[in-house]
Amino acid sequence: MKAIVQDVYGSADVLKLREIGRPSPGDGEVLVQVRAASADPGVWHMMTGVPYLMRVIGFGFRRPKVSVRGLALSGVVIAAGPGATRFQPGDEVFGTCRTGSFAEYAVAREDRLAAKPATVTFEQAAALPVSALTALQAVRDQAKVQSGQRVLITGAGGGVGTFAVQLATARGASVTGVCGPAKADLVRSVGADSVIDYTRQEIDGDGNRYDVIIDISGSRPLSALRRALAPRGVLVLTGGDRYDRPVIAGMGRQLRAPFLSLFTGQRLRAFIARESATDYQALAQLAESGAITPVIDRTYALADAAEAIRQIAAGHATGKGIITI
Repeated sequence: MKAIVQDVYGSADVLKLREIGRPSPGDGEVLVQVRAASADPGVWHMMTGVPYLMRVIGFGFRRPKVSVRGLALSGVVIAAGPGATRFQPGDEVFGTCRTGSFAEYAVAREDRLAAKPATVTFEQAAALPVSALTALQAVRDQAKVQSGQRVLITGAGGGVGTFAVQLATARGASVTGVCGPAKADLVRSVGADSVIDYTRQEIDGDGNRYDVIIDISGSRPLSALRRALAPRGVLVLTGGDRYDRPVIAGMGRQLRAPFLSLFTGQRLRAFIARESATDYQALAQLAESGAITPVIDRTYALADAAEAIRQIAAGHATGKGIITI
């Protein structure tokens, strides 16, 4: 099968299109013919081995343990391993895989997949397992957004941000999105009541204080975010993808936030999204009902996967970049 693989850590130039063997499903796993895969910041981190802490905790010290890149996918089940009973050959699914999704075939655990709604395209479904999941858990679980609250979302024009705006709006919040001027119309179109152009205004420049801030861009210090937060507000850090800091990337803020919460009325939370078939099913229902609509910036052929990752690192993506296979 064709796949995007790498032998060493490095820039997108290390990604190569090769013919490799097709993986086989193990206990509780299925083999999926991949139809679409998502380009996410996590792919960049696995490609570069940055932050270096990743290498120490088990992702591979000199090279990635999993050589095929990609995590999120959508596709069609073609075979089931021993003990796999939830899905049958022919079922259309989406979720995450263990063998790399930038490939014609991938192996996934059944409890990391959900059925793809017929009304959702493969490209749209591939955008759900990472970006939409992160937004859902940030809005629903971490921030617990409620009707009538004032919510500020940074990075509102990106993959996670466009979902977060839609989800917070659906819960009845008044949403302000932070983005560059090129993405302002998009952010309004997915539900933001107002937009802050970060090239012209600081998030606390108008004196407003927000009940909830969901920080996806990861580009602002905690002090700036706290100035825009209400005295009893909730700050949720989902971002932190600082591509210019190889040792810990943006993890310093995530480590400091819970400690600072001990000394202030503001609740400062950092989290990493957890894979969940139950949440994938919830996202499928939201997408099927029209409550959320994935924003696809651009689709790429498998051979052009490296360019999709370059766009992420450059911060140019509007919504999601999807690789079609």
